[in-house]
This record gives sequence, structure tokens and C-alpha cells, in this order.
Amino acid sequence: MRRAVTWAASRLWLAVLLVWLWELVTTRVGEAYFPPPSQIVAAGRELWFSGPPERFFLTEDAVEDFGPSLLNLFAGWLLTGLAGIALGVALGLSRAFAGYVEPIVHFGRAIPPPTLISVFLSVFALGTSMQVATIVFGVIWPVVLNTMDGVRTVDRLYLDSAEVFGVRGLRRLRRIVLPAAAPKIIAGLRISIGLALILMVLSEMFGSKHGIGAHLVDSQRDFEPAAMWAGIVFVGLLGYLLNAAFTLAERRGPGRYRARAAT
Repeated sequence: MRRAVTWAASRLWLAVLLVWLWELVTTRVGEAYFPPPSQIVAAGRELWFSGPPERFFLTEDAVEDFGPSLLNLFAGWLLTGLAGIALGVALGLSRAFAGYVEPIVHFGRAIPPPTLISVFLSVFALGTSMQVATIVFGVIWPVVLNTMDGVRTVDRLYLDSAEVFGVRGLRRLRRIVLPAAAPKIIAGLRISIGLALILMVLSEMFGSKHGIGAHLVDSQRDFEPAAMWAGIVFVGLLGYLLNAAFTLAERRGPGRYRARAAT
């Protein structure tokens, strides 16, 4: 426990120093567009965490800003995971199928997702469907490609052993292929969640009245820099926590997945 605390403290001191310098410089300079962290924290608390205790201190603004954003983020990411892994497995198992579909995948990957926001607005109008569609289109490619690569690089010894013991079809996929490819699949999901966070904010800035992206636009329009920076900090913290969760999964997972595939 003491070692864990020491490890965390040794890596937090730089962040604390930077925040302290930010507070010191912005307080003295008095630049309106760059408020000190103390003002940002106060604005975030007043805006989102000054509600009644029975609602866990969440305000109406917190529900309107956090709720739609998290719903869009995880709905889009989960759909991406399901579709991306399924397509990646199919491409990895069948070279013939990959010969037809892989060029389309690379073409779709080359299209910048923001260029299709106007298309999704025309098809879905404002709302969750447009935002989820933007997220899915923008983040599915790393999941597909990592899954395909993971399936193709499964140790041949595992596959030959499965063949000897009569493990075929869906059973082989579930017991051998997916566990062996899991590290690369997780890496693809990790990349995709970061992209999903970016597209969540971007789609809400263009096509939503609620969510953290809409909050950023409203704060900028109403000239409320502290509230705007509070939204930026929230997005940064959310991204950091999601990345930390996947980093932990990547560190602890590979040995466990390979052991499962080997059995």
C-alpha cells in the first residue's frame, strides 16, 4: 500500500506544480479568457455540483450536460465494439472475404468523420441518432483493423492443437481465437474510446442542444470562460480515466488471455 501511494505521489507532483503555476500566473495577469483553476473549480461546482443531497448534489445542468454526453459516448462505443469486432474477426478468418472488404475499410478509414456530420444531420436530424452515428463511423476502424490483425496472428500451435482435439467452428472461435487476439482487440478499443470522446464533443457542438459539447458552445457565446474551462477539464478528466482503465486492462490482460487460449 505504501509503495502504491509513493508511486502515485511521484507522478502527481508535476501536475500539482503546473496547476499551481497556472493559478499564480493567471491570478496576476488577470486574462479573462484564461481564468485561474480556483475560478474554474468554483464555476464547475456551482454549475453541476450544487444540487440537493438526495440527488447526490447534481444540478439540472449536470443532468443535461453529463447525461446525454455519456449516453452518446458509451452507446456509440458499444455499437462500435460489437460491429468492429465481428467484422474484424470475419476479415481475419477469411482471406477471400478480406480481399473484397478490406479496400472498403481502408477507404472509409481515410474519410475524416467531421466531413460527414452534415450528412448525418440530413439523415437523422438533431439528436442522439446523429451523434451516435458520427461516433460509430469515426471510431470503428481501429477496432476492425486491430481485431483482424489479432485474429491473423493467433499462434498456429493453438489452432493445430484445437484441430487435433476436435475443437472447431464457434467453439474454436470462443475458446482459442478470441482469447489469443484479445490483447490487440483491447488496444483497438482503447484507441476507439479516445476518438469517441473527441467525436462526442464535436457532434454535440454542431448538432445538439444538450451535452458537454453544447455547454462549451453556450459558454463561449455567453462569454463565461470559467464555465467553458470547467467543461474542458471535465472532458480531459473523463478521457484520462478511460485511458487509465484500458491501460490497466492491457497490462493485466495479455498473460491471462494467452493462458486461457492455451487451455
